[in-house]
Amino acid sequence: MGLITVEGIRVFAHHGHLPEEAVLGGHFIVNVLVEADTTEVEKTDDLNDTVDYVKIIEIVKQQMAIRSNMIEHPAKRIVDAILPLNKVQKVTVEVEKIQPPIDATFDKISVTTEGTN
Repeated sequence: MGLITVEGIRVFAHHGHLPEEAVLGGHFIVNVLVEADTTEVEKTDDLNDTVDYVKIIEIVKQQMAIRSNMIEHPAKRIVDAILPLNKVQKVTVEVEKIQPPIDATFDKISVTTEGTN
């Protein structure tokens, strides 16, 4: 069992409940943790025997490009798109919204969701 971590995927997207978020868009950071069976790749040293982190990044970009009102929605879509990949056993996705248009001081706003095979 291994843990493949891809942190800090930065994307610009149009997610948010407020009408201006749909028009103006905003910045997001996505972190993905994939628990995978790495037994085979540890022996073969072959990309085909593991989860390709480039594919993970592509999935994040594709799913974040689809507009949603709530960040839970693309987070779940990302989980659901990664789970069917070969060797994947569990996926955890955090979507962080950078500087949403609200009048408050805070360190971070994010949602984390996961799925298992």
